[in-house]
Amino acid sequence: MFCNVSSASVALGTTRSSLTAALSNRCPESTCGPIASGMSARSSLIGGEEGVGTSRAASSGTGAFPPLKVALAVIAAGLGRISLYAPTEPQTSRRAFAMDEMEEELKCPVCGSFYREPIILPCSHNICLACARNILVQTPDAESPQSSRASGSGVSDYDYLDLDKMSLYSEADSGYGSYGGFVSAPTTPCQKSPNGVRVFPPTVPQPAPQHHLLPQPGSLPPIPRNSCITCPQCHRSLILDDRGLRGFPKNRVLEGVVDRYQQSKAAALKCQLCEKSPKEATVMCEQCDVFYCDPCRLRCHPPRGPLAKHRLVPPAQGRISRRASPRKISTCTEHELENLSMYCVQCKTPVCYQCLEEGKHGTHEVKALGAMWKLHKGQLSQALNGLSDRATEAKEFLVHLRNMVQHIQENGVEFEACLVAQCDALIDALNRRKAQLLSRVNKEHEHKLKVVRDQISHCTVKLRQTTGLMEYCLEVIKENDPSGFLQISDALIRRVHMTEGQWGKGTLTPRMTSDFDLTLDSGPLLQTIHQLDFVQMKVPAAPMLQLEECCTQNNSATLSWKQPPLSTITVDGYILELDDGNGGPFREVYVGTETICTVDGLHFNSTYKSRVKAFNGSGVGQYSKTLVMQTSETGLPPCDIQSIGTVAWFTFDPASAHPDIVFSNDNLTVSCSSYDDRVVMGNSAFSRGVHYWEMTVDRYDNHPDPAFGVARGDVLKDVMLGKDDKAWAMYVDNNRSWFMHNNSHTNRTDGGIAKGTTIGVLLDFTRRILIFLINDEQQGPVAFEGLEGVYYPAISLNRNVQVTLHTGLPIPDFYTPGEADPTSSVC
Repeated sequence: MFCNVSSASVALGTTRSSLTAALSNRCPESTCGPIASGMSARSSLIGGEEGVGTSRAASSGTGAFPPLKVALAVIAAGLGRISLYAPTEPQTSRRAFAMDEMEEELKCPVCGSFYREPIILPCSHNICLACARNILVQTPDAESPQSSRASGSGVSDYDYLDLDKMSLYSEADSGYGSYGGFVSAPTTPCQKSPNGVRVFPPTVPQPAPQHHLLPQPGSLPPIPRNSCITCPQCHRSLILDDRGLRGFPKNRVLEGVVDRYQQSKAAALKCQLCEKSPKEATVMCEQCDVFYCDPCRLRCHPPRGPLAKHRLVPPAQGRISRRASPRKISTCTEHELENLSMYCVQCKTPVCYQCLEEGKHGTHEVKALGAMWKLHKGQLSQALNGLSDRATEAKEFLVHLRNMVQHIQENGVEFEACLVAQCDALIDALNRRKAQLLSRVNKEHEHKLKVVRDQISHCTVKLRQTTGLMEYCLEVIKENDPSGFLQISDALIRRVHMTEGQWGKGTLTPRMTSDFDLTLDSGPLLQTIHQLDFVQMKVPAAPMLQLEECCTQNNSATLSWKQPPLSTITVDGYILELDDGNGGPFREVYVGTETICTVDGLHFNSTYKSRVKAFNGSGVGQYSKTLVMQTSETGLPPCDIQSIGTVAWFTFDPASAHPDIVFSNDNLTVSCSSYDDRVVMGNSAFSRGVHYWEMTVDRYDNHPDPAFGVARGDVLKDVMLGKDDKAWAMYVDNNRSWFMHNNSHTNRTDGGIAKGTTIGVLLDFTRRILIFLINDEQQGPVAFEGLEGVYYPAISLNRNVQVTLHTGLPIPDFYTPGEADPTSSVC
């Protein structure tokens, strides 16, 4: 079982091996020889011979720096592989950019300036020697810092003191103590530096001529006993004994890097003694190795006394002479006359010959300094390779993020325009609807006015007629002619009653009300407007196949996938597609919401391609990567497969069987709870190759006639196998057998079954035939020919029969598979 991604592998263009080789080749081989012998170095030093310079230069001089340059070039190359600002940036610009990025590594965490005479604390952090002196504090059981400082020579804490006078001790011999409550004398003010370390303010030096020079080791004020120093970076504390700051090794490598970095800058040289803003240096003293501005030179380096013999040169010339001067020799901090020649593996520190004979390193494992130098350079080179790759990835990630910023801005403008357009469309639709509603209101208004006006006109005419009739009747009543009055009185009385009756039939009721019987139902629309919001209705992203969960087993394949981690788009479902295992087109095999699917009934020993895509209301997303899967050649364990052909391991399938079928023995044995015949099929289907399986009769009562054969997936399950056109079977009793398909009985053959009988079924798709066997003998002729498509192993039985299935069997010896029929088709 395995799964392969079909996408081609991408070769990563790494040059790690070449970089490592370059770094190792740059290590001078000569360094392993002279520095290995501490005794010879010691003899040379005592004798004052010239060999000292050669030996020490090889061990700790400029020979250590060319590989460091290469290592820094690795970082520079890694940072310069992808330029965020100019893709065609020359290599020198990339180098300069990398050097600028390195500047923070070269600055002291206390003073914020470049390291000057850096020392290494036990926690591997660096600090300027003057800054270390500056942040020294006393433990409560020691004398006050003020008295200690007063007892010295009055030299400022900011002078560059060569305080090589002490060693470290602490709990567990680690150089660190747990003391953290630093207390000074009540009369001594203290400050807190930005990095959280309490420091003593510098004292003001006495304006005496002897203070113009850097103090020499013999003229230093003593370090107070029980002094304590705290690392300004990790804030770990340690207590020092009488040796003081001399117990810390000097970081000459860092000092050299700082020197080269400063020399690489084109800025003017600054005075080293200005307290606030350093002025531009005007001279350099070759003996003092200090750059002076004019005021500091007049104050600290007057041309009199022993200073008159010092040689003052221009700063540029002094820089050249400083660069050309040999590096100081690395000597042991405990034995000043000894050259460092070995490396203590346990203490992880260089040691001298005398440390091995007399010191605590005598019983420790030591190695040659040059060999460890090369080993650690190689380790640093390898670490730099990995860091360079991470830096390249970070650079690419930054480019991606910057591109995202641009895309976000572009998409924001586009989305804002789309939002405005959609809102404008809604407003236009609302205005159109408003016009339609106003039109209806106007029509209702005109209709009401017309009805009222018509009624007014009608009532006005009627009222005029009634008033005229009333006036006429009043005039008639005034007449004194009885005979004439009686001649017209009846007619007038009828007219008056008729006119009165006309006014009483709703004539005086308004035909139209003044109110408008229309109410605008804006509530649902207002609610919809309030509910108007954004929904994630974009096309889903391509799903990610989870290769660790995808597998094949026999002729089944299980695939698992998921949405990309940062995708927030709603997914309604997924579509899984497979090809036909023969390089054909893809077809859908699953549509649903699940993210894992098992496809059964595949061809054995076939290669399938699969892919999946997601969909939602907005449409169908992109396809995932194509996954290539290989179905098994056999279901047997490897130890059971020797020289047999393509075989399959399968069981009876409870999911597709009739409910009356009874399963046992891990679905290899079946029986039935009904007297009627019921059908059960295997859980694997075949459409190519040659396959053979057997069934053993475990129980046979009352001479039933079970049927054995193959069937389509939609065969009838409640009748004997072979009754419909979806099954091809042989049914057999205790004396004879028949072949049956579509209820057609053929080829009656003598020979029946009993308890213990074995029935074999041979399905050959190369010849497209089906053959049956009883007790390893072929039963009758070829049962069926011209078989095409997909077929499942199947049997039908009732409660009088129980059979057990045997699969993964080789083809019988008597049968020789033929060539494939060129007219056969593969499903």
